[in-house]
Amino acid sequence: MSIVHLPHSAAGVSAVRRRLGRELLAWGVSDEVADDAAVIVSELLSNALRHARPLPGPEPQIKVAWARIGDLVELSVSDGGAITEPRKGQPALSSLGGRGLGIVETLSQAWGVRRDDHGSTVWAHLHAPSIYPAMNGTGTLIKETTTPVQNLS
Repeated sequence: MSIVHLPHSAAGVSAVRRRLGRELLAWGVSDEVADDAAVIVSELLSNALRHARPLPGPEPQIKVAWARIGDLVELSVSDGGAITEPRKGQPALSSLGGRGLGIVETLSQAWGVRRDDHGSTVWAHLHAPSIYPAMNGTGTLIKETTTPVQNLS
């Protein structure tokens, strides 16, 4: 699992995207899934920065996390919450915004919101089987064993 605390500003979004991409590729996730994950994290961060308060604490921050759970990658962004619940919008064709959670819904297998005393966390799950057959769900090589073949002639 990786956790990054960012200032409540857009300054660190590109660095998080790059780190996420590097780690997912190291875990054996395909380029396409890593690209989708980067788009999802960008959308979730943009929504948190635009609509939510920072997490409680001395520094105004947002928390971004990702974890590999078997063939799933969970991405999450935690903030101090907002007055309204995050939900997919129905923007007009001419609207400049309002499509973020629709993009998240399209790219992910599932997404949702968890609330606690400190704020809310918007999460998304991506199906991300390893591209390497000898890797487990955490990016660790599985030891291969072979049984000697006897010559029966």
